Amino acid sequence: MLSRRGLQRIARGITAHQTPRRYLAAAALNGLKASSVEITPCTLPKTPPANADLVFGKTFTDHMLSIEWDDRNGWGTPHIKPYDKLSLDPSSVVFHYAITCFEGMKAYKDKDGKIRLFRPDMNMKRMNKSAARITLPTFDGDEFLALIKKFVKEDAKWIPNERGYSLYLRPTMIGTQESLGVGPSSRALLYCIACPVGPYYKSGFNAVKLLATTEFVRAWPKGTGEAKIGGNYAPGIKPQIMAAHEGYAQNLWLFGNHHELTEVGTMNCFVLWRNDKGETELVTPPLDGAILPGVTRDSILALAREWNEFKVSERKLTMPQIKEAVKEGRLLEMFGAGTACIVSPIKAVRYQGEDIAIPLDPKDSSAQAGPWASRFNKAIMDIQYGEVEHPWSVVVD
Repeated sequence: MLSRRGLQRIARGITAHQTPRRYLAAAALNGLKASSVEITPCTLPKTPPANADLVFGKTFTDHMLSIEWDDRNGWGTPHIKPYDKLSLDPSSVVFHYAITCFEGMKAYKDKDGKIRLFRPDMNMKRMNKSAARITLPTFDGDEFLALIKKFVKEDAKWIPNERGYSLYLRPTMIGTQESLGVGPSSRALLYCIACPVGPYYKSGFNAVKLLATTEFVRAWPKGTGEAKIGGNYAPGIKPQIMAAHEGYAQNLWLFGNHHELTEVGTMNCFVLWRNDKGETELVTPPLDGAILPGVTRDSILALAREWNEFKVSERKLTMPQIKEAVKEGRLLEMFGAGTACIVSPIKAVRYQGEDIAIPLDPKDSSAQAGPWASRFNKAIMDIQYGEVEHPWSVVVD
């Protein structure tokens, strides 16, 4: 436990790398325990909206999961309780220094009515990594996942039955210390809320147009791009509005003098082409600290390597190379990938004042997705909804 002098140093704005190690290990005082959860059922349950009326992130379920932490005691008692507002002091550090991280995951119902989660262990690992990056407490991923399963079962009626629909889960952690000093938070709140969702794009599984931007930068190597933290997202809102104003669905984030591809909006980016050696190759930017290690990204890479039908690479790729490949007829497909949309086909990129047409399906001029984007999307959905038995699909007993 920190001495009074240690706490004073933190209050004065000590940086994370100067913080005593025992402070960062305080989460070990009391570990997170799913067995101690207290459940308070909602007495005024709502009626879930019809699938056709769902808007992403607008309607929330009857309950929420909540666990408090402090640097003296560690993790407190978990609570599954009626969904309600949070009560925080105006000086809480989350409001001033963006000390917050989160995850995006989904619960599905298969044709037999069983509840399934898709690779939830990866979300637990990534959230712990994000928390550690901004000096929030870490937790036992298995215990938190057990709590999320209990929470999902409590709100099982909110999980849509139809394929393409799911219950979006938002695990979140915030620093709640009441202080204006820049330093690790002595208190935190870990919680999870949920909302039923349909397809991310109302237009369905249709190709989108991107605006390649060099005016703004989303992230940089050795920065925080690999962590799912709040501070990464607010700066992207203005460029997104600018792109939408010009008729583009998302930004294609470029980095550096060579205009390296990084991400598509809030998704990972994939390119399928014939490289300069004549090889058919699936390429996605490497995890160099600027790229979020997406669960869908990892799933696509794993499937592609398992299928073994073309070369699979994680390496740098530039927009001039994309432009040249399109001109020479070597670019086959391009798509984004993420939890919300799974796969988002790309049909055009505006770069340096020019709209570059991206191929879709050469066998079907009316297609809104290339054959490989469609195949990856279907393969992942088949696993998510239990159509194909796979270790990535975790049944909630």
